[in-house]
Amino acid sequence: MSTDKKVRILCVEDDPQMRNFLLAQLKARDFHVQAVRDGAQAIDMAAMFQPHLVLLDLSLPSLDGLTFLRRLREWSSAPVIVLSAHDEEPVKIKALDLGADDYLTKPFSLNELLARVRVALRRAEETARLRNSVNGGEQQRPTYRCGGDNGLQVDFAHRTVRSSGHEVHLTPTEYDLLCELTRNAGKVLTHREILQRVWGPDYSGENTYLRTFIRHLRRKLEPDPAQPRFLLNEPGVGYMVPPADLPVM
Repeated sequence: MSTDKKVRILCVEDDPQMRNFLLAQLKARDFHVQAVRDGAQAIDMAAMFQPHLVLLDLSLPSLDGLTFLRRLREWSSAPVIVLSAHDEEPVKIKALDLGADDYLTKPFSLNELLARVRVALRRAEETARLRNSVNGGEQQRPTYRCGGDNGLQVDFAHRTVRSSGHEVHLTPTEYDLLCELTRNAGKVLTHREILQRVWGPDYSGENTYLRTFIRHLRRKLEPDPAQPRFLLNEPGVGYMVPPADLPVM
């Protein structure tokens, strides 16, 4: 990681003794650390803190660790190391499938944890370097905004959508479809790409199905569905949303 600022680590741990231990040990090694006790708090903190790495317990109140992990992966690629008392193979596989980068079973040694943290950070730094060389350094955002305060806004961390200044209720599938488009803002996704990513490979030829959902989304999000500003069609190819607004400096 860059030496000109501290590495940010978010600890999500409901056990006070373990949480305080991690907080003290990581701070002693000059990491910038925030610690929270449940998954709901962790979602808010991740959006504000923008951690470089997350240490995640799975047994959490309010919002369990696997649900937190699934929601975090909708908008963040920060490496996640699971720290869990569960050593059952199905739990490990589920966590890794949802996007965890590593899994460490409690109890563990501090030296092993620190070694895994270093490895995860090195990998993340290399991935970021490669990504920046491709896209010119564009940074991942926890929100998508287009059209100013009265335009379209998607908050990936809190799973909320606003249009024309008002919060809009979407079905889970409508939200997944909108997220897929906004995560690829400025890029045309083909009908096949969208169908496979949102519904799965069995739906790859269901173009009529996709058009129906796009029509529903336009009714909910567009000021004038007949002349869409956000959900744009590339005839014969697919759909896209415009690039996000540039941040105000």
